[in-house]
Amino acid sequence: MNLLIKGGRVIDPTQKLDEVLDVLVENGRIKQVGKGLSAAAGTETVDAAGCYVTPGLIDMHVHLRDPGFEYKEDIVSGTQAAVAGGFTSVCCMPNTKPVVDGKAVASYIINKAKAEGFCNVFPIGTITQGMSGERMSEMGELKETGCVAVSDDGKPVKSSELMRRALQYAKGIGILVISHAEDLDLVGEGTMNEGFTSTELGLKGIPRVAEDIATAREIMLAEYTGAPVHIAHVSTAGSTRIVREAKARGVQVTCETAPHYFTLTDDAVRGYNTYAKMNPPLREAADVAAIKAGLKDGTIDCIATDHAPHHLDDKDVEFNEALNGIVGLETSLPLALRLVADGVLTLSQMVEKMAVNPSALLGLGRGTLQAGAPADITVIDPNLAWTVTAEGLRSKSKNSPFLGQQMTGAAKCTVVGGEIKFQQ
Repeated sequence: MNLLIKGGRVIDPTQKLDEVLDVLVENGRIKQVGKGLSAAAGTETVDAAGCYVTPGLIDMHVHLRDPGFEYKEDIVSGTQAAVAGGFTSVCCMPNTKPVVDGKAVASYIINKAKAEGFCNVFPIGTITQGMSGERMSEMGELKETGCVAVSDDGKPVKSSELMRRALQYAKGIGILVISHAEDLDLVGEGTMNEGFTSTELGLKGIPRVAEDIATAREIMLAEYTGAPVHIAHVSTAGSTRIVREAKARGVQVTCETAPHYFTLTDDAVRGYNTYAKMNPPLREAADVAAIKAGLKDGTIDCIATDHAPHHLDDKDVEFNEALNGIVGLETSLPLALRLVADGVLTLSQMVEKMAVNPSALLGLGRGTLQAGAPADITVIDPNLAWTVTAEGLRSKSKNSPFLGQQMTGAAKCTVVGGEIKFQQ
């Protein structure tokens, strides 16, 4: 399929581009970016006037729930939600059933995604066998099969010695370790952020230091071993500061945050709203401000959704019993655009955090509109006003704290490998 995207504001940090240009796609790859491009007969044209044209967005932290929990989400519905949100690639976490700790499950995900998926799917394998925290998984086999990182996301690796060995081994074979940084002893039976709101609601709290202490441990182990580590879903001012200080002294640490951590506070839990229950929990206004500052100064490298679909039956229960997590693929882009509107990020910085940096960290060879690159492209209408509704979400699950909210900005067209996979 050949494609010509005309007259959009092309934003590509890898080429320092920010101007109105055309993008020509031939045989699934970027052919040329320039002014007044023409194309051969039969080439499909997309009018991008008034829109941003960016490298395809990449979400490095999603839960597709497939295999094992397909009633919540599967590779088909999850990738449909992804392209509707402007994502051309997603990296899926391994806490499926069975978990992705060997070749069989990783191959299943890759093959199903190629056959039925709407976007690129890159599996992430486990750090430990069965996510038990006891023995390292076969990381070499996982990498050979196609896993782009390893993580026990949803669970921290409790043993510092095991995490040390995992970092050393992963460094040797060139695969990134993604840490779920959490001290479970401090978490205890907590269900939301420990603070004024938890006290008022009578809910057991999770102190910020549960994340901060675990983040500090991972950084110290990375510094000691000389291995890179990536901290998932950073939510606190403390973790942001710890990462900033570590980067300043040359530690190979990177991190991500999710849109809910720079948009919502723990006030969203009022009314015992289980759609605002997640792990790590929503924090307070000072943490939100610190996350924004971390995004602005480059401490936080990536924006990832931590898209975590749950069936209504998992959420329509008492707050203490509800499972953690929200869907985020379809609301991430407009929430990130709010950062641009508020002057926290430039458009170029937003694209770096949602496309360029995830690709570079995981070695995906994407996140650019350079000639010869895979034609993964997101066309964004920054002015499209829409309302988040359960009926409108493509995900099988509807557990979003943003239901009923007005959003501004959305993907107009999502191109994966030169093919239009979503258009509105």
